[in-house]
Amino acid sequence: MRPPLPPFTEATAIEKVRMAEDAWNSRDPATVALAYTPDSQWRNRAEFISGRPEIEAFLTRKWARELDYRLIKEVWAFRDNRIAVRFAYEYHDDSGTWLRAYGNENWEFDADGLMRRRIASINEHPIAEAERKFRWPLGRRPDDHPGLSDLDF
Repeated sequence: MRPPLPPFTEATAIEKVRMAEDAWNSRDPATVALAYTPDSQWRNRAEFISGRPEIEAFLTRKWARELDYRLIKEVWAFRDNRIAVRFAYEYHDDSGTWLRAYGNENWEFDADGLMRRRIASINEHPIAEAERKFRWPLGRRPDDHPGLSDLDF
């Protein structure tokens, strides 16, 4: 089991989203993959991913390319066993170019609180280093750091 469990309330949806944000900010593919059902189905941009081994491989590739990755997620809507999330993240590539990505995710959970479906739509654009907004030390976003709404994202 992976509490909080569906059906979600506003408080438990917010908690679930923050747990996901914290996990992704760890940049640990093996740990992150455990939040998904063994047969979880993803659409990430135009890539279709199925099951924990593919999720872990995808995240390993992602974080090898997306350096100094920092992410903020926010609940958009929730109902029963589903949560809609909006997010933004910043990273740089191996040439030092900084990028900011924005997107939306639709999540569906099983009764044990594991995500069985993730559908992500993402757009990104280059930013100057001076335009970065996510400047906390790598890892979990500090509780006092502004969220997406606070940053007008």
